[in-house]
Order: sequence, then structure tokens, then C-alpha cells
Amino acid sequence: MSEKIAEVKSLEDDAKLREYTSALYELRKDGVNKVMSLQQEILAAKKNKILDADEKNRMISSYMKQIAEARQIAAENRDEEKRIEKEAVAYANSISKDYIANILAEENTNIARHTENYRGEVAQIKEEAAADCEKIRADFAGKDPVALKQEISVRKYEMNSSLYDAKSRYLSAISRCKAAKNQAFVDHVQKNRSLRNGKSKFSEDVGLSFRDYIYNFTAQKFFLDNGLYLAILVFFIVCVVLAPLSGRGVLLSLPNIFTIFEQASTRMFYALGVAGLILLAGTDLSIGRMVALGAVTTGLILHPGKNIVMFFGMGPWDFTAMPMGLRVIMALVLSVILCVIFSSFAGVFSARLKIHPFISTLATQLIIYGLLFFGTTGTPVGSIESGIKDALGGRWFLFNLNGDSITFPKLIIPAVLAVIVAWFIWNKTTFGKNMYAVGGNSEAASVSGISVFRTTMGVFIMAGIFYGFGSFLEAFKANASAGTGQGYELDAIAACVVGGISFNGGIGKIGGAVVGVIIFTGLTYCLTFLGIDTNLQFVFKGFIIIAAVALDSIKYLKKK
Repeated sequence: MSEKIAEVKSLEDDAKLREYTSALYELRKDGVNKVMSLQQEILAAKKNKILDADEKNRMISSYMKQIAEARQIAAENRDEEKRIEKEAVAYANSISKDYIANILAEENTNIARHTENYRGEVAQIKEEAAADCEKIRADFAGKDPVALKQEISVRKYEMNSSLYDAKSRYLSAISRCKAAKNQAFVDHVQKNRSLRNGKSKFSEDVGLSFRDYIYNFTAQKFFLDNGLYLAILVFFIVCVVLAPLSGRGVLLSLPNIFTIFEQASTRMFYALGVAGLILLAGTDLSIGRMVALGAVTTGLILHPGKNIVMFFGMGPWDFTAMPMGLRVIMALVLSVILCVIFSSFAGVFSARLKIHPFISTLATQLIIYGLLFFGTTGTPVGSIESGIKDALGGRWFLFNLNGDSITFPKLIIPAVLAVIVAWFIWNKTTFGKNMYAVGGNSEAASVSGISVFRTTMGVFIMAGIFYGFGSFLEAFKANASAGTGQGYELDAIAACVVGGISFNGGIGKIGGAVVGVIIFTGLTYCLTFLGIDTNLQFVFKGFIIIAAVALDSIKYLKKK
């Protein structure tokens, strides 16, 4: 170890770095720092309900005057501040290399020492236990063998307990050493941020995140979190390799990828809807019937000419006299309203009477199923007008590639918008935070002032809206009937679970649901592309679902 490394014990102890810090403080205290402090004072004054309006305005006016003066000082000191800041960060970077090297060398030495001590302690514990067992056997020679077995068993139990304690102490010591090594990098980044007056740097943030990942990485946790994805990735690679060998063409092509995304587009809405219910530790078995409800409604309104379907004896229907724009809006609004009504119906029983969503949505599924089949006698509503079908559900031509026309599915656009909206609700709104709170612990959420009833109902209503939009778009893919969407609820639920949204509630991200939908849609497409029987595809899906739920349960039990 060099003499220079040995000298650098702490960044805070370096005299030159302290000089830089002091100089920057003097330059900033009456300038940029004072501006930030006064802005906080203004914010506090505006929120102060004790002050009357005149006093509040007087204080704010005084603060604004001081801010103007502080900004003038900050402008005068800006060039000098930037110069010293640049020098200080460069100097901090140079000595941090020695500081970090010093910490790493010291802690690596400690790790080696702890490892050696642990091995010696283990050997000593086993040696003492073996000697004690020999002594016990000698003492009990010719005596009761049952008593001898019990004494040996007790001594081995004591040995195992001592080994466990020794291992716990060793792991704790190693953990402290690793934490010290990681803290050395953290100290460097925090010092640079301090010199920049709190401003971060992208490269430092990325490096720190990477170091934090390495620090917390364990093979067991990695495979527990990503094992299923790795297995699915291997499956896709195998499919890509087998496709041309089987004479079915290239699977990993741009047209096939776009087709997978197109098939996933409408299903994305259903996964986004049920994801909220799973986050509340619930589920939804009515998705398939919601799809049929909205698709049939859309098909009736957008059908070209008179429709042959009679609904509860009413009809036949003919909406061609209405402007197409009005018909589209009418179909979308009715699909959303109907899905929200039935979703809210199930939500009331779950939110008010604490009936599990499994039961309330199962009942809703049966009600919708009966109404649709009885009302339409199972007759398909037929196709929708080709013009509007192409305008909303068709494709845009992009370019020709090797003689093939590459087209972009229009249904991808509303799916992307839905994902953005759902992400915003989950991550940037109070309602989204309340969803996590209620899903994690509804009783604790209630005590903290969150309305569990309103949050639960809000999630059911949000789900109904997503189902309505998805079912509206579903009508653009195929002729709708009362049987449309059969089994969609299982795919949507499975996609969410595969995407990491826990059935135990309060855990999950919208991105997980999106990834899950793409995985399941890609899985189905790959199996179909390879000519695998549809019935066998359910076997593959079943294994993936049980594996996802099993891994989720293991992670939940480990946290408990």
C-alpha cells in the first residue's frame, strides 16, 4: 500500500478540500443559498393561516426585496463560484481514488481476517463436539443405549447452534465490511454533490446505482426475482432457432413483432384494468364478459346497414342514418358506461360488504353472460364498416423490406396512451399512492385517514373504463358475439402476475403488467407459429402461471 493512500483516511479530514468547501460557502451564503432560504420563507408565509393578509403581504414583499439583492450577489459571485467548484470537484475526484482504494484494501483485509477466524472457529466447535461425543460414548459404555443416543443428540444440537451463531456473526461482520466499501463510493458522490450545492451528475448517479446493485446482489434473490423471465427468454430463443429448422420461416422478423404488438394492444387494456384489483389483493373474473359486452355494443352501432341481431326482442338495428363520427363516439361511450356499471356493481359488494372480488366478479360474469346470450341468442353482430375499421384498427404502410410490405398497426397507439395514463395514475397521483396503501394493509390505510371504500370503488371504476376502451377496440379485430373474449380474464390476470404484481397486495408496477402482456401474447404467437396444438398451449400457460404464483408466494413468505 502506498504512503499516499495511507494518508487519505477521510474526505472530510482533507485540509485543502475543507478550504474549498469554506470558500464555496462564503460565496454562496449571501447569494444562491439565501435565495433558496428566502423562497422557503415565502412558501411558509403563504401557508401560515395565523398571519392576516396585510402582514403576510408585507413579509412576502420584504422577502422578495431580499431575494432580488441576493440574486445580484449571486450573479456577481457566479464566475468565481464556478471556477472554485470545478477545481474542488476535480480535486475531490483525485483524492477520492486514494480514499476509496484505502477503504477497499482495509476492508478486504478485514474480510480475509474474518473468514480465517470463522473457519478456525468452525473447526474448533466441531473438534470440541467430536471430543465431547467420544467422552459421552466412553461414559455410557455398557449402559442404556437410549440415554446415550439422547446425550449425543443434545451435544450435536448444541454444536449446530454454535455453528449457526458463528455463521451469523461472520455474515454480520462481512456485511459491515461490504457496507463500508459501498459507503466509500457514496461519500465520494455526496461530497461532489455538496460542492455543486446539491446538484447531481448523471454519470455519478448511474455509477452509484450500479454500486448499490452490486452491494445488494445475491444469486438467490436474483434468480428468485428473474428466474421465470430467464426461463421464458430461453423458451423464446429455442422457438426462434426451431422456426426456420422446421420450415416455418423466420420467427424473429419485423412483421411478426408488429403482429405480436397488435395482438397485445387490446389485451393491454384488460391487464391495466385488472392490475389495480390485483394490487388490492383481489382479482376479476368478469373481464371476458366485459369484452363481449362492449364489443357487441360497438358491433351493433358500427355495423354497415341493418343488423340481424335482435336484443331482447328489440330491433333489428340500423344506425347508418347517423354521422359516422357520432356513431363511433356513441359506441365508445356506451361500451365504457356499460363496463363501468357492471364493474361498479361488483365493486360495491367488495368495497362495502367485504366480499372477495373473486366472488363478486364471478357473479357479475354470470349475469353479463346470461344477459348477452339470452338477449342476442348467441348470434354474432357481424362486421363493422370497413372505412372506420381501417381508420382505427387498420395499419399504416411504412416501407418495403425484401419484397415484403412493412406496416404499423394503428391499435398500438391507443394501447401506448393507455399505458401512459395508467402509469401516471399509479405513480403521480394521490389515488395511486392510496391504492398501494390499501393493497398493502387496508386497516393501516384506514387508520391513516385513507378511505378504503372510495379507493376500492375507484379501482373498480378505473378497471371498467379500461375494459370499455379495450372492448370497443376488440370489435375492430373480429366479428363480435356473446362468446367474444372467452378466457381473456385468465390471460390478463396471468400477465399481471408474471409481470410481478403480487396477489398478496400492495406490490407491483404498471411496467410489470405491460411486460406480462407482451410475454403472454408472444408465447401464444410463438406456439401458434410453430404449429403447436391450441389445447397444448394451455399446458404451457398453466405451467407459467403456477410458476409465477409460486415464486410470488416464496418471496412473500421470505419477507414475513
